Amino acid sequence: MIGEMLSFPFFQRALLGGLMIAVMLSFLSFFVVLKRISFIGVGISHSALGGVAIGLALGLSPTLTTTIFCVGVALLIGYISRKGNVREDTAIGITFSGTMALGVTVIALSGSYMSSLFSYLFGSILSISVADIRLIAIYCAAIIILISAFFKHLLHASFNEEVAKVTGIHVEFLHYMLLVLISMAIVASIKLVGIVLVSALLVLPAATANLIARTYGKVLAFSVLSSIVSLVIGLMLSYSLDLPSGATIVLCSCCIFFLCLAVSRLRGRLRPTPGG
Repeated sequence: MIGEMLSFPFFQRALLGGLMIAVMLSFLSFFVVLKRISFIGVGISHSALGGVAIGLALGLSPTLTTTIFCVGVALLIGYISRKGNVREDTAIGITFSGTMALGVTVIALSGSYMSSLFSYLFGSILSISVADIRLIAIYCAAIIILISAFFKHLLHASFNEEVAKVTGIHVEFLHYMLLVLISMAIVASIKLVGIVLVSALLVLPAATANLIARTYGKVLAFSVLSSIVSLVIGLMLSYSLDLPSGATIVLCSCCIFFLCLAVSRLRGRLRPTPGG
């Protein structure tokens, strides 16, 4: 069956793009979980609906409009939460609801893009094109290079921003950069995973890895590994059962998380107690 699937160009594109997406989202997941900003991923990913709807309605590239839209929303969230007297979760809730409402309104006014929107909402292995692969490769390379270059500073700022500031680290720049990178990763991923579900893959890989790893290097490695495994199994099930790729990938990722949770709990119970 695997040989049959790999013989189809659309599955080859989905697998290649998916592997890059898995690595890209895993790197970001590490800091999303560490900084406890998973709700930001939800807000930015759902705001992508507005960018997609605007692009389709105006006859422009949805990828271009969604990138601009999501980056703008991310920077707005960062600005409101840091410069305004508004908590970050409140800022996310405001922008999240506003941009979703804009997207729904544009869709209702257009009234003819439901088939196109389905793949953006829930992901489809059939929708990945060669152009999408190029875009994913560019975004993936940029994200990994920037995360690697600023890894130590991001790690330091994730634990204590005040101490990081004192040591000369540009905390605000790193925060805004991380938001922009999250936006880019979401835009690159929505064709395969979907707007509704992509935020889950910004949390699940690192959350799973934290259950079984203790050092940062191992957490990052297990995060990438779990993401790749869920992607490959999810794509195979998506093809075999004719299901939306995003849903099957996320379900596989959830299954891996709960399996690791069970193993972690069992390992904790079997561990000898001191003096026992």
